[in-house]
Amino acid sequence: MSRDKFEAIEQAARSGGAAAAFDCLIETLRGERLWPHLFEAMLMRNRWQLGLPLVQTEPLGDMPEGTRRAFEDGYIEAARTVGGLYLAEGDIIRAWPYFRTIGETKPVAAALDAITDKTGDELQKIIEIAFYDRANPRKGFELILANYGTCSAITTFEQYPGGEGREDCIELLVRRLHGDLVESLKHDIAKQEEQAPDTRSVPVLVEGRDWLFGDNNYHVDTSHLAAVVRFSIELEDRETLALARELTEYGRRLAPLFQYKGSPPFENIYADYGAYLDALLGANVDEAVAHFRAKAAGGDDAAVAAAQVLVGLLARLDRYADAIAVSLEFLRDLPAGQLACPTIPQLCTMAQDRERLKTLAREQDDVLSFTAAVVG
Repeated sequence: MSRDKFEAIEQAARSGGAAAAFDCLIETLRGERLWPHLFEAMLMRNRWQLGLPLVQTEPLGDMPEGTRRAFEDGYIEAARTVGGLYLAEGDIIRAWPYFRTIGETKPVAAALDAITDKTGDELQKIIEIAFYDRANPRKGFELILANYGTCSAITTFEQYPGGEGREDCIELLVRRLHGDLVESLKHDIAKQEEQAPDTRSVPVLVEGRDWLFGDNNYHVDTSHLAAVVRFSIELEDRETLALARELTEYGRRLAPLFQYKGSPPFENIYADYGAYLDALLGANVDEAVAHFRAKAAGGDDAAVAAAQVLVGLLARLDRYADAIAVSLEFLRDLPAGQLACPTIPQLCTMAQDRERLKTLAREQDDVLSFTAAVVG
C-alpha cells in the first residue's frame, strides 16, 4: 500500500472508529485485488467484532463455545468470499484451497466443468484438484482421457481413490473405447468395400465380415478392451451398458491370442462379462443366472467368488429371494466382513422383508439383525 492508504485507514479510525478503519482496509484491498490480504482482513474484523485479540494468540479450541462458532462462521464467509473472487478471475488453482478448507466443492466443480484449454503444469494442477482432490472427478478423468489417452486413463482409474464419481469415469472409458473401435472398424471396412455402413453398432459392422479378424487383426488395443470390459459391470446407465455389451461381442471374435484369461468367475473375459451384461440389460437373464450358478457349485475358492458375483447380480436384478437362497447355499459360513456382495440382512432389508430377516436371524443366532427386523 502507498503512504496515502495507510493515512486513509488512520483517518478512518479517528473519524469513525474501528468499524470505519476495517471498512477502509477492506475497500482498499478489494481495489488492489489483494485477495489473500482481504481474507486476513475479514478474519481480523471478525475477531474485533467478537471481542477477541486482533492478532490470534490462542488456539481455536480455547475459545468459549458460542464465540468459537461465531468465529468459524466468519471464517467460512471470508473463505467463500475470497474463493469466489479467485473463481471470478478464472483462477481455480488459487480458489481451491479456500473452498477445500470449508468443504464446499460445488462452486469449484462448476468452474472446472467450463475448462477447455489448460496445458502443461496448469493442466496437471487442475487434474489434481478435479480428480485426486475429488472436486469434480468426472471432469478430472475427462481431462486425463483427452490429454493423456486411454492407456494413462486406465492406469489412473485402477488406482481410483474412493467411490464418488467412479461410475462417471467408467462411462467415459466405455464411450471413448467404443467410439475408437467404431471408427477403426469403419476405416478398415471402407478400405475393403469403398464405403462403410452408416451405423455405430459394432455387431452390425462386424456381421458377415470375418475378414476383419483375420491374421490376428484387431482394431483397438486389446489390453484396453479387456480392462474396460472388466470395469463395465459396475455401470448402471443402460445406454452405456449396451455399449459395453457390444465391446464383449467384438472381443469374443478376436483371435485366441487375444482371449486373455480373467479372474474367477470371469475366466473367459468376453463370454463371462457378456453374460453378466446381458442380464443387467434384461436379456438372457435365466441363462446368465444358470451360467454363474454352475460356477458357484465347484466347492473351491473360485466357486466362492462365483457365488458372490451371482448374489450381487441377483440383487441388482431385484431377485432378492433368489439372492438369499444362493447366499444360504454357498456363503453361509463366510463372515460378513469377507463378502464382496450384500449380506443376508442387507438383502432382506433391500427386499423389505422383515419377517424373513427375523426368521433367518433366529436360525443364525444373530440377535443384532433380529433386533433390526423387530424395531425397523
